[in-house]
Amino acid sequence: MSGRLDQLNLDALDPEQLRAATAPRGPVSIIAGAGTGKTRTITHRIAHLVSGGFVNPDHVLAVTFTNRAAAELRERLTMMGVARVQAKTFHAAAMHQLRYFWPKVMGDTPWELLDSKFPLVARITRAVGLEPDRTMLADLLGEIEWAKASLVAPTSYPARIGPDRRDCPVDPEKFVKIFEGYEQAKATPDRVLLDFDDLLQSMAGLLESEVGIADEFRERYRTFVVDEYQDVTPLQQRLLDAWLGPRDDLTVVGDANQTIYSFNGATPDHLLRFSTRFPDSTTVRLHRDYRSTPQVVDLANRVIGQAKGRAAGTRLVLEGQRAPGPDPEFTEYPDETAEADDVARRIAALIRQGVPAAEIAVLYRINAQSAAFEYALDQAGIAYQVKGGDGFFQRAEIRQAVQALGQAARKVHAGADGPSGHLVDQVKAVLLPVGLTPAEPEGAQERQRWQSLSALVDLAAELATTTPGLDLPGLMGLLKERAQAKNPPRMQGVTLASIHAAKGLEWDAVFLVGLVDGTVPIRHALKGSHSEDAIEEERRLLYVGVTRAREHLHLSWSQARQPGGKATRRRTRFLDGMVPWEAERAAAQQALPSRQSQQRGPKAKPRDACENCGTRLTTPEQRILGLCDAHAAEVDQVLVTELRRWRSSLAGSRGVPAYVIMSDATLRAVCHRAPTTAQELVQVPGIGPMKVDQFGEDILGIIRNFR
Repeated sequence: MSGRLDQLNLDALDPEQLRAATAPRGPVSIIAGAGTGKTRTITHRIAHLVSGGFVNPDHVLAVTFTNRAAAELRERLTMMGVARVQAKTFHAAAMHQLRYFWPKVMGDTPWELLDSKFPLVARITRAVGLEPDRTMLADLLGEIEWAKASLVAPTSYPARIGPDRRDCPVDPEKFVKIFEGYEQAKATPDRVLLDFDDLLQSMAGLLESEVGIADEFRERYRTFVVDEYQDVTPLQQRLLDAWLGPRDDLTVVGDANQTIYSFNGATPDHLLRFSTRFPDSTTVRLHRDYRSTPQVVDLANRVIGQAKGRAAGTRLVLEGQRAPGPDPEFTEYPDETAEADDVARRIAALIRQGVPAAEIAVLYRINAQSAAFEYALDQAGIAYQVKGGDGFFQRAEIRQAVQALGQAARKVHAGADGPSGHLVDQVKAVLLPVGLTPAEPEGAQERQRWQSLSALVDLAAELATTTPGLDLPGLMGLLKERAQAKNPPRMQGVTLASIHAAKGLEWDAVFLVGLVDGTVPIRHALKGSHSEDAIEEERRLLYVGVTRAREHLHLSWSQARQPGGKATRRRTRFLDGMVPWEAERAAAQQALPSRQSQQRGPKAKPRDACENCGTRLTTPEQRILGLCDAHAAEVDQVLVTELRRWRSSLAGSRGVPAYVIMSDATLRAVCHRAPTTAQELVQVPGIGPMKVDQFGEDILGIIRNFR
């Protein structure tokens, strides 16, 4: 080994990394599991090829998918003494090349990058007889971008809707006209407008059609490295093929079981077919996980071990290399509020133990799930940042919805005609024109907007349950308090993010929340003839979420949306057989009917029934108490009065309305149950773990003194 190779410290690589780094020039496929050191491996491979004199650093082009990843590659290569290697994203590389080669073919006709596509698509959409809002425009652009990335021509798009599970936001024939009009409008006699996909198409076209340009380019770049190869689109593969030409000096790195971006056109097919395309290629599988503890790695293996389909055939059985850590925790909660409150409590405990807040993440499937966790963290005084999107109350659709609710509330306050019915029905009526359709719509952006509005309705339902007699003006006051309480994003805070946005990142502690069927896997993945492929991608998404955790991992789900709601949800199917306590609970439930028949006799009380007489409970306050009005009157009013005095004093010191501390119904439920321990107190409807932490000692002390 030469002195220059010694400087690379190849001895620090594990056997598989070393084999990949020192493989001879030519096609190399590195199957790299999560946390297995793929970036270290490919940078050492590049440095080895350069230091060994096998390639000139000026002739190497490394491409990846994000500017952050490209910057990390450049930084590491610079530290290894090979700074002249080009490390860029596909689009940055294509733009650089196109600026150089364009004049050689197009002469003085300039091209410009189309920064904002919205005005152009809006004009064309109106021309076909539609009046789009910004959400529809975002969905139209998303479909145009998918089609171009997938090499789908406008006229071929309708036939791909079913097989590719596309959510076309308008009539497919009208979409074809919009797509065609968009492409035509970008070209004028004076200039050519190119979007980001056009950069790749145009550069690929020049290399395919202009022999002189292809020869000049291939003389300049001779060795290629592609990171995250499972995420390449057909268009990116077309450009890569044009770069390569007849050569095969290509190293690709990827893991088909981390393919989670098919909605953007990504496909693992090119990675899966690599050895078929290059029969003499070298394949190396990196399976030693340096990121996560063996306990986290074991759960990740079990999640992906149940995968089906072609991608599953390439899965790696990861081997954790870190010291042992705590077992992953699985928790089922009665409702989303309890889940959020307890997650905040657990996060506070981790911070007290010394885990930095910036090393903790709460990950969810859809952005609308963040609202409850934002509020719970804020109430616990824990700073947070929302990655990949605005906080719940800062989202455009929520600002618009709150404005509409405010207008309706002012009408009610002034005595004018407003929406009628129960508060939740009033909220739904107000939000209908804003986009809360009865059924979940098609289109990714439309669906995300709908999910956010539905989350706002759920929040209103929760507040109505815990605050009897709440009307629209009162609801607006509570929503305003929640919106104003939000912490601005702070880099040292806990990260809230969707699992998609978390790809490529890692934390010491990860809370995977909201893991119920219909969310993981997402509801629309369960529909259609191609649902199996969609479900498998959802499984891979959970796998990616699990592998973000280094040491602490908590997985949770809730049985109902709001406190007191019916327990209709089912834990995600992807954790079947993995939750340790479920077998014991199932056995206990099997034995329960016989015990109940012995204790209660042949007839059991119905759900939502009074604990004393079995009368059906019809109001939110009755359900919180568990008593009908007749028996609710038996609750000791002296103790209720003592608790109300405590609540009023606390609310005054905090400068908030009394019902923000605790509703009357919850206070009466506390009096009825008269808990003596924190464990008993947390079982009272309306009292979650967070309120026990904040108020438990006070409440239990008042009860003890009263007794």
